[in-house]
Amino acid sequence: MTPTIIVFMLLLFIGAPVAVVMAMSGLAGGFSLGGERMLGIIADRMFSGVSGFLLIAVPYFIFTAELMNQGGLTHKLIAFNNSLFGRVRGALSHVNISVSVFFAGLTGAAVTDTVAIGKIMIPEMKKQGYDAEYAAAVTACSSIIGPIIPPSVVMVVYATLLRDISVIDLFAGGIVPGLLMALALLGVSFFLAWKRGYPKQAPTPFKVALMSFVVALPAMVVPLIILGGILSGLTTITEASGFAAVYAIVIGVVFYRNLTWRKIWDALVVTVRFSGVVFFLLATSAVLGWFVTRSGIARDAAGLITTFSDAAFLQLMLVCLLLLVIGTVMDVLPALVVVAPVLVPAMIQLGFDPLHFAILMIVVLNVSNVTPPVGMTLMTAARIAEVPYERAIVASLPFYVAFIGVIVLLAAFPALSTWIPSLL
Repeated sequence: MTPTIIVFMLLLFIGAPVAVVMAMSGLAGGFSLGGERMLGIIADRMFSGVSGFLLIAVPYFIFTAELMNQGGLTHKLIAFNNSLFGRVRGALSHVNISVSVFFAGLTGAAVTDTVAIGKIMIPEMKKQGYDAEYAAAVTACSSIIGPIIPPSVVMVVYATLLRDISVIDLFAGGIVPGLLMALALLGVSFFLAWKRGYPKQAPTPFKVALMSFVVALPAMVVPLIILGGILSGLTTITEASGFAAVYAIVIGVVFYRNLTWRKIWDALVVTVRFSGVVFFLLATSAVLGWFVTRSGIARDAAGLITTFSDAAFLQLMLVCLLLLVIGTVMDVLPALVVVAPVLVPAMIQLGFDPLHFAILMIVVLNVSNVTPPVGMTLMTAARIAEVPYERAIVASLPFYVAFIGVIVLLAAFPALSTWIPSLL
């Protein structure tokens, strides 16, 4: 185990890519276990890490999201949500959050949400008198709902890493936590809008609101295609993701008529690039995960957790704190593939429900997406808003407190994560 830790820490310290860190540390661990004869096993582990049929859904989900971005879906969703909140003080702030909830059923990726919504909402919020750092904070914090409300690329990756939980259960388990996070953000948004006197908008006439709903409806059907097919058992995850991509092309070309062949090509390019990153991470994480299983690190981690406390809730809080700390220096997917093979078996040994802990881990790691110094969504939103990153961090603190409240709630009441999957 010592060579693995040395290689892992050394490569991480010099700033090597996370995939390289996992591959080389797994290689060092395998060599320490059985010498050169283990090299063939490591190659086999890398192949098996990306050969699952389930992983075909990943590029399809990414492709669907990019098609929706290229097809101008964001404008349609914003117009519809604006008709709902227009007369309320701080309307654009609430619209920003509610659009992210709708967008979560399409993208499954936080940064995609930040860019797609932020490029439209942040300049408009600044124009209407909202603080630039506040516009960046609300955009970044609401965008992390994307990987929690299904479909979610993060959940597909999790199910590939830890095969004891199905993607269907993860998708169903993320619905309530995602909605709770949205409600928490809306509560903070309403309070800050009232306290700071953010502007109202003129009420939207009923006919205009109805028309915006009709225009946005074809796009809002995409989550129903994905979730309806999966949860009803009519389709597999992969089939549903493929149907969604085809449907996105059809409505973009036929209904909205603004999806050109050039835009489809651009969406394919983005899909290939992002998918390549995800698959390389999965291949290398399979090597490290195999070593963790063989070396007994998970058992040692379980023993270490119990030394701090015997109370289940405190143990969960300690692990959540650890995940938040890890998230300060790593993005969500790299952090997931590094810590999940160690922590999940350890928590299962301690008697925690695998699905409950899976949802909690995904939520916490996504919250770390707005945690400095990395905080990719917050950093991206700050660049769009053209404000210093430090000011965006300060502006995000009220939303961050709301997220911590949701995490504590999810840890204390496992049924919030397991209730809908139990109905299935």
